Amino acid sequence: MGSALAVLAVLFGALTVTQVVQAGNAADSVVNHSQPLSDDAAQIFHSLADADTTAATGFLQAGNETRAVQQQYDQDIANAATLLAQAAASTSPSDPGQQQIQQLNAQLPLYTGYVDTARADDRQGLPLGGAYLRYASAQLQNTMLAEAQSLYQAETARLHQDYADAEALPWAAIGLGVVALAALVWAQIRLFRRTNRVFNLGLVVATGATAVSLLWLATAQSVAAADLGDSNTRGAAPLQVLNEARIKALQCRGAENLNLVARGSTDAYETAWSTDSGQLAGKSGYLVQAAAMTGADPAALQPVQAAQAAFSTWQQRHDTAKGAGDAGDYTTAVNDTIGAPDQSSTQTTSAAFTQLDDSLSTAITHERANFHSLADAGRGDTALLPEGAGALALIAAGGALFGINRRAAEYR
Repeated sequence: MGSALAVLAVLFGALTVTQVVQAGNAADSVVNHSQPLSDDAAQIFHSLADADTTAATGFLQAGNETRAVQQQYDQDIANAATLLAQAAASTSPSDPGQQQIQQLNAQLPLYTGYVDTARADDRQGLPLGGAYLRYASAQLQNTMLAEAQSLYQAETARLHQDYADAEALPWAAIGLGVVALAALVWAQIRLFRRTNRVFNLGLVVATGATAVSLLWLATAQSVAAADLGDSNTRGAAPLQVLNEARIKALQCRGAENLNLVARGSTDAYETAWSTDSGQLAGKSGYLVQAAAMTGADPAALQPVQAAQAAFSTWQQRHDTAKGAGDAGDYTTAVNDTIGAPDQSSTQTTSAAFTQLDDSLSTAITHERANFHSLADAGRGDTALLPEGAGALALIAAGGALFGINRRAAEYR
């Protein structure tokens, strides 16, 4: 009986340590690997889309590209290259996102080459520059952004799996702990009936150690699961929606600029604007989702509402610029979009987009801080549990052997 109880206590302790460590590793992966990679993938998408939009803005300046636009484009390309290098270093060769990272690394210099050719032709007044820019944008939109989207989806799927593993309660260990506790109680009742001794010090200590370990396990893992769940619902999940909204806004802006570059030769860009703006601010669009998810957090809701107001202004100015373009007044359409040279551009679609993007950036920063605070709390809830469970298991095993041996010695 003593040996059986000792083995059961050790098995309970070993299973507890194993499951808690596994959950802790999953929580560490959420904080240090899958969530940062998911966020980086979104930032890669954002940098590429912003580079495309900025390149089109520079082209619309008709050979007078400002230094600010040049610097923004260069910064976007540098950010994308840096983030791709970080993602490559953080993933293994078998990682599902490794293929997308390699393809994006190969395609990025091709894209920048096409944009540089478009710029050079535009400075010389060659109409071929517009064709090069549209081709570069098509390559980025249809190939590179598709790869970036696949990378984002792969890393987000891993994040969801890590969350599921980290939040799962260790039912096997809890079940074995209940069995061990019941066996210890049964052993004490049996000894009482056979020896007429009410208490057995060793078994009482073993029972207490097992009960403490079981209660600690159930409580700590439940609290950790709650904190990690909060880090998802109040951090990671809104962050994903806000990233999607920011990306979709950039796609709207790119379609708007490229429609002017095309000078009415195609309606594809205006169609893209209609589709993307609907996904951004429609009845079930990303801005509406973000407002619903941040409704209980004024610090996040306020910038989301500011982004919704900025989009409403953007839509009105877009319609005005489109009307001028449809009427054949290309100069007015461009001025309404990016601003006239040497004039204030506060009433342009570009200014409205900037307000929207800045508001979303503020909300993203807040949700990112929320995620880290709550996820770190979730990891800390079980910080000492593996060591404590192991020590209590040894105490319980020793107590069981000691208690049974003391009774057996009385009959020797």
